[in-house]
Amino acid sequence: MPTLTNQQNDPIADALGIEFALSAEGFPVARTRELVLAMITTPKGSFLASTWRAAGSLCALKREDFYRHDGPLADEAAFVACVIETSEHQRDLHDLGRVQARIGCSTPWGTSQSATIYGPGIVSHATAGHGGFHLSPDRNIVVPSSLRNDTCWYEEDVEWSAVAHAFPELFTGFERRTADEIIRHSWPEFWERAHGRPLVAGESYGKDWQAFEKIHADHWIVTSAIFSEHHVGMTEVVARRGTERKFGDVERRYLIDSSEYAGRGPFGFVINEARHQLYEGPSSFVGRSSSAA
Repeated sequence: MPTLTNQQNDPIADALGIEFALSAEGFPVARTRELVLAMITTPKGSFLASTWRAAGSLCALKREDFYRHDGPLADEAAFVACVIETSEHQRDLHDLGRVQARIGCSTPWGTSQSATIYGPGIVSHATAGHGGFHLSPDRNIVVPSSLRNDTCWYEEDVEWSAVAHAFPELFTGFERRTADEIIRHSWPEFWERAHGRPLVAGESYGKDWQAFEKIHADHWIVTSAIFSEHHVGMTEVVARRGTERKFGDVERRYLIDSSEYAGRGPFGFVINEARHQLYEGPSSFVGRSSSAA
């Protein structure tokens, strides 16, 4: 794996114009165009930090010069990989030549305050609170039907990935990889068809959730929990049957060992009726009586 010590004469880093160094306080730093990245280490681990247009030598920078926290880093090799990926993304953005514009129009998220033209009929809009893409009808028909919105609008958190999939030539390598990951989690069946292979457990949040729903359709699943004020080391929970939620659902209360509840999976805690007993005692939930289903 690449590390800072072997990047000084690395052809990829040189071709991208990346400058690596150690800061005045000894942590790794790198400059790519006008962005400076750093690997900051704390007792709780390392994270990626950044600053814009830092003047002077990289070797003179200190932690106080960095103002953004950009996520955790496993090690120095991960920092170097992140720097290279960021620089490649910057290069691709430059080469794509997207056009910034003012297009006065309404969007599903409010009035457009700024717009970026990716290509003919493909415009990204930013509003005060959210944003997303608008496609012209002839461009929208290119989006695969499984991902297509008839409204021609695609919000910026998840749905934008459909636009990137349909028009990969208008997006950076980083954006294409991110879009593919979003599709894998959000539209697993489409991803499997596109890639020609099935997703196994753990590869797709969406597919794993579908399996969870099917397996536990008739089981009691925790919907809320609180540390019990009446039973030390226990967590009081409220559970409903299945994963679908509607007003008036029957609820049950249980007491679960707090250490066991802490190990719950990503989709919630499933009650084991053979081990977990119904609880009808005093509740720690504000306003809840001691009755149970």
